[in-house]
Amino acid sequence: MEIERCGAALLLAGLGRGGLLFLLPLFLLFLVLLLWGCSRPLVVRRGPGQVGYLPVPGLSRKQAARRARRYRRPGALPPPYPNGWYRLLDSAQLPRGAVRSLSLLGEQLAVFRGQDGQAYVVDAYCPHLGANLAAGGRVVGNCIECPFHGWQFQGEDGKCTRIPYAEKGDPTTPVFSKQVPDFASIRTWPSCEVNGMLLVWYHREGVGPTWAVPEQREVATQEWVFRGQTKHLVDAHIEEIPENAADAAHLDFLHGTAILGGSDLRYSKSRLWEFMKHRWKGEWCPEPEPNEHCSQLLLLHSTSIFGKHIPALDLKVSVRQVGPALVFLILEHAFLGRGIILQSVTPLEPLLQKVVHTIYYQKNMPAVIPKFLLRAECLQFERDITIWNNKQYLSKPLLVKEDSSIQRHRRWYGQFYSQKGTGLPAQEGLDW
Repeated sequence: MEIERCGAALLLAGLGRGGLLFLLPLFLLFLVLLLWGCSRPLVVRRGPGQVGYLPVPGLSRKQAARRARRYRRPGALPPPYPNGWYRLLDSAQLPRGAVRSLSLLGEQLAVFRGQDGQAYVVDAYCPHLGANLAAGGRVVGNCIECPFHGWQFQGEDGKCTRIPYAEKGDPTTPVFSKQVPDFASIRTWPSCEVNGMLLVWYHREGVGPTWAVPEQREVATQEWVFRGQTKHLVDAHIEEIPENAADAAHLDFLHGTAILGGSDLRYSKSRLWEFMKHRWKGEWCPEPEPNEHCSQLLLLHSTSIFGKHIPALDLKVSVRQVGPALVFLILEHAFLGRGIILQSVTPLEPLLQKVVHTIYYQKNMPAVIPKFLLRAECLQFERDITIWNNKQYLSKPLLVKEDSSIQRHRRWYGQFYSQKGTGLPAQEGLDW
């Protein structure tokens, strides 16, 4: 009997060791996949109508969004495209020799990177017979070649340098002539690359850049590294989005409920999440000359759970708006480090904005930290989208004295509209 017991024990021990040897690789594989997933940058892409609209019985999500847009009354809108710098795409999305077709700001543009590594932005349509240079065109040196007849245009100044069938003689002889008219050229657009973005300058009256986009030192030196990006489409006028910075009253009401409640405004205020509250304190102000095209907002965030303040969750956000469409949000935490979220708003249509948030964070901090911060920011931003997608722009809103910063923001933002455009009427009184 004793021998049988020992044999059974040895058998079970052998099976245990075999099972452990079988489970150990699975556990290690799970651990590797978990670490790999945590280290990868966060990428969120929201397509048309995916967020910001309430469901309608009997209709799909896209149908409900289309119906809301059809019956919406947008209001008396300012000019659709303010003057300033706008993000086209990330620099990494345009490798050497690549051509991209972009439609924005009421324009069709061809964007390409020459063999010298410089990015160029030109009108998409060839002045010869109107072919789209980005629809089959190719990069030749630092020129873009039309796919229709082979005309070549320099990216730097737009001048036509070659018309293949107008060339006379042998290219290897002195009598060779290109015969390109001096007036043959295409419009070029001022552009720059900074903070990992390719930007274009837009001005309704064709005026050149009057200010430059600041470079974030920590991003340029790679002290802060890329940790994620979100992209959203917002059905609203561009001014609605930055105006949120001056609307302090909406912060606690719309963004005070726990992020656990999600972005659906029908459920975000559920009693289930009342144990957790976010508190926001901030004050918006414009910057003086020579940076009158900039404004600032110092935002202090705190969290309470069951009514008790949790200092470990405090966050300081220094927000700087640069021009009509670029925002720098510097994040500072007591022990979770520092980083930045770069926000860009690009009008694809008068009432359609592409909003991109890109986060860079200290490289010595675990990637899961900035990914969580960006995910939380994404959720809060989607609450705003529901408001923007369904609201009406009021040129003369009913304001109280506590809303005075909204009026000041509209006056400040008005500098980005051309005088030839429709201005924003100012409201004199704030008291009822």
